[in-house]
Amino acid sequence: MSVPPLVAAAGSEPDATGMSAGDRPGTVGPMILEHALITVRPDAHHEFEAAMVKARAVISASPGFGSLRLHRGVESPDRYLLLVEWAALEDHTVGFRGSPAFAEWRSHIGPFFDSPPMVDHFDPVAGLS
Repeated sequence: MSVPPLVAAAGSEPDATGMSAGDRPGTVGPMILEHALITVRPDAHHEFEAAMVKARAVISASPGFGSLRLHRGVESPDRYLLLVEWAALEDHTVGFRGSPAFAEWRSHIGPFFDSPPMVDHFDPVAGLS
């Protein structure tokens, strides 16, 4: 089964000038970056990735959502790095996590977790983001 790439926002990647959407005049400003390390059960990769397609539709409808990217570990293929951009920290920690959408999101991907995800949030560094 082929799974489409998990990139949910256009314009978040740097353009030819090295600027991303948040750096260009008239676009959304700096975003909070959610960094989640997810370890899935061995041999659950295909199912997890297919479930992430459904989960992406849920999270992308949340207020303050900016983009989503998912990367699979090279040395540790059971580990994934999930990067989600939010307009503000509270859009994730209060708005999304406190909404019924979070339970739906988790219902799609939670069954594949080997352990709870490790989640941190990051601010962009001026001139280096």
